[in-house]
Amino acid sequence: MLSAFIIVFREVLEMAMVLGLLFAATKGVVGTRRRINLGAALGLLGAALVAYFMEALEDSIDGAGEFVFNAAVLAMASLMIAWTVIWMSKHGREMSVKMKQVGTSVVEGDAPMMTLMVVAFAAVMREGSEAVFFLFGAMQAGVDMASMLMGGLFGLAAAGALGLLLYQGLVRIPLKYVFKVMGVLLMLLAAGMASQAANNLVLVEMLPPIIDTLWDTSAWLSQDSLLGNILHVLVGYDEQPSGMQMMVFVLSLTLMAWLFYRTEQGK
Repeated sequence: MLSAFIIVFREVLEMAMVLGLLFAATKGVVGTRRRINLGAALGLLGAALVAYFMEALEDSIDGAGEFVFNAAVLAMASLMIAWTVIWMSKHGREMSVKMKQVGTSVVEGDAPMMTLMVVAFAAVMREGSEAVFFLFGAMQAGVDMASMLMGGLFGLAAAGALGLLLYQGLVRIPLKYVFKVMGVLLMLLAAGMASQAANNLVLVEMLPPIIDTLWDTSAWLSQDSLLGNILHVLVGYDEQPSGMQMMVFVLSLTLMAWLFYRTEQGK
C-alpha cells in the first residue's frame, strides 16, 4: 500500500502542479480550460499506450529508448511553455485591462490554444505512463491488488489536493502582477524541464556531463522528499546535478528572460 501511495503521489503531484500552473496562468481566457482538459485526457490515453509498450521502449536504442523518449517529451513541453510565456508577455497587459473592464473572460483569437493542449498532454502522458508501469511492476512482484488500489487512491487524493492548493494560491495573486508572476514561474518550469531533458541524455551518454556532479545536497534536501519533489517539478531541482544540466538550465532561462524582456519593452 505504501509503495503504491508513494508512486501515485509522486507522479500525480507532478501532473497536478503543471496543470495547476497552466490553469492559473490562463485564467479568464476563453477556451483555455477546455484545451488543457482535452490535452490531459489525451495524455491519459497516451500514458496507457506508453505503459503498455514500455518494455519494448526500454529495449529500443540499445536500452536507451525510455531516456530518449523522456528527453523528447520534456524538450517539447519546455519549448511549448516558452512560447506560452512570450505570448503572455505580448498580450498580458491587454488581457488585464479587458478583464478589469468586463469582469469575466476575454477572447484572444491568437492565444496558443494548441500549445496549452500539447503541454498538458506531455505532462500527463509522461508521468501517467511511469505511474502505470511502476504499479504494473508492483503487481508482478506480488503486491496485493486491494492494498495497491487503496494506496493509489490515497496518493491520487493527496497529490490532487496539493495541486489544488497551488492553483488556489496562484489565482489570488493581484491582477496587476499576475502575468509577470506567472511568466516567471512558467520560465522556471520550462528551464527545469529542459535541464531534465538534458539529464536523460547525459544518463545514456548521448550528451557529455561536463562535470559529473556539481554539488550534492541530498543530505540537506532529498529529491525524494515532498519539498524536493515540488522543487524538482517547478524548477528542475536535482540533488546531484551535472554540469550539462546546469548549463542547459541557465542558458534556457537566460534566453527566455531576454525574449520576455524584449517583448515587454516592445509593447
